Amino acid sequence: QVQLLESGGGLVQAGTSLRLSCTASRRIFSGNAMGWFRQAPGKEREFVAGISWNDGSTYGANSWVLNSVKGRFTISRDNAKNAVYLQMNSLQPEDTAVYYCAARDESTWRGLYSYWGQGTQVTVSS
Repeated sequence: QVQLLESGGGLVQAGTSLRLSCTASRRIFSGNAMGWFRQAPGKEREFVAGISWNDGSTYGANSWVLNSVKGRFTISRDNAKNAVYLQMNSLQPEDTAVYYCAARDESTWRGLYSYWGQGTQVTVSS
């Protein structure tokens, strides 16, 4: 049973943009934090961005992004669609990796992620 499904990966040139999407089952999505990880060939998986559950607060959901992508990547979520997004701008060859969507069993983004998607490949050519 697929509970997290990513889409939006592909082969792009450096300097361009991609938007990754992840849809989740309501049971996993509702009330829980969501995140994006990536794993490049020969490297360990790294946490790219996380976003806490937002119950409609005026201030929006608390989020975090990796320093090396700050200013280029943005994480967001649409609770009505059970979806989380990763907008990636000014892509660089070093962003090439398999990107994974993940979910926690808690509302805040920091901590262990228990649910994982299958991953979507992002390849950035120079």
